Amino acid sequence: MTDAPQALRAMTEAGTAQAKEAYGKVSAATAEATDLIRKSCSTAVEGARAYNDKLLAFAQANSKVAFDFSHKLLGVKSPSEFMQLSSEHARKQFEILTDQTKELAALAQQVTLVTTEPLKTGVTKAFTHVA
Repeated sequence: MTDAPQALRAMTEAGTAQAKEAYGKVSAATAEATDLIRKSCSTAVEGARAYNDKLLAFAQANSKVAFDFSHKLLGVKSPSEFMQLSSEHARKQFEILTDQTKELAALAQQVTLVTTEPLKTGVTKAFTHVA
């Protein structure tokens, strides 16, 4: 009969030790995941800033081109010259817009990958230690 309380105490102590160990693992994994999320958010903010900077640079360049085009229009002497100048401007603007769109899409993709990949692998790694 005296063995039963000791066995119960041993089981309780073992269960408590396992619970403390599991808590320690989960706590460490959560801290690691929190740090990864914080870094990922910081990377996303930096990426958004780079994207916005690029967008503003494009807007500035496009404004300059539009101003130059307007200035050239003031010197037009005939309807055919107007049509030629307008067609040339439209073609160049389409090419520029296409290039700018590709560049912005590539930058957005790069920012997305740089932001999410470490988060994905890091969180997976952090919580595999728990299991």
